[in-house]
Amino acid sequence: MPLAATGELIAAAAAAHRAVPAFNVITLEHIEAVVAGAEQAGAPVVLQVSENAVKYRYGRLLPLARAATEAAERATVPVALHLDHIHSDDLLRQAPGAGFSSVMYDAARLPYEQNLAATRAAADWAHAQGLWVEAELGQIGGKNGEPPPDPHTPGARTDPREAAGFVADTGVDALAVAIGSTHAMTTRTAALDHALLGRLYAALDVPLVLHGSSGLPDEELTAAVAGGIAKVNIGTALNVAMTGAIREFLAARPEAADSRGYLGVGREAMVRAVARLIPLLGDGDGDGDGDGDGAAPPLAYG
Repeated sequence: MPLAATGELIAAAAAAHRAVPAFNVITLEHIEAVVAGAEQAGAPVVLQVSENAVKYRYGRLLPLARAATEAAERATVPVALHLDHIHSDDLLRQAPGAGFSSVMYDAARLPYEQNLAATRAAADWAHAQGLWVEAELGQIGGKNGEPPPDPHTPGARTDPREAAGFVADTGVDALAVAIGSTHAMTTRTAALDHALLGRLYAALDVPLVLHGSSGLPDEELTAAVAGGIAKVNIGTALNVAMTGAIREFLAARPEAADSRGYLGVGREAMVRAVARLIPLLGDGDGDGDGDGDGAAPPLAYG
């Protein structure tokens, strides 16, 4: 089917009090696994390509974007493409021509006023190109090996009043909020500040996005969606599943040389992770209608 639009998927999810899963992809195996897992769950999905993933692919966006587009157009469920955690204005300007309907412009590392100005300029340009724009306010942490922020540090958590002003002044379409999750966690031990999430949901009139979701237990994910999260970003969970399966395969077969053997096992592990995660977000019952009346067993990585 044709590429879906991220903004439309998230608007529908928010109206139904569920969340759209957005999986970060690095390889073709990631792309195939996310689409296959979403098809098994019968739910729409977002394929995300981060600026770090582009750097890994020798700085070239189009090869991965073209593969994602082809997979999305052959999928039996709606699939959208999202360019994630952009710092580079040059990369931002490649998004429309590469099939992306949305971008996450990340200036959260900057002081508030600089973040606001940079995000407003990016949003103005992106909206003129028809792109849906996500931004971030607060310190989620964990990117590029950085430690999680101290929750008591000023600015570590997203302030509802400041967030309302930020959204109004930048014109962004969604906001990633810092409420206790951390990027790149390989254990599922994080806990969210649900009271803060409630205040943010009450203060803002745009969809809320949760980053660093791989570090959250099942019940925390489900509670986050119930509390108003409409887009859930997931990346490390796929890498943990893939790497664990490959490591086990190669340990049992030290003579293995054909990459299709271990990559195939890794891909199937990611398919299972995707298919089991989606129902936790209020979606995925196998019929593709997105009404979320299915249920999922407890999630286990690897």
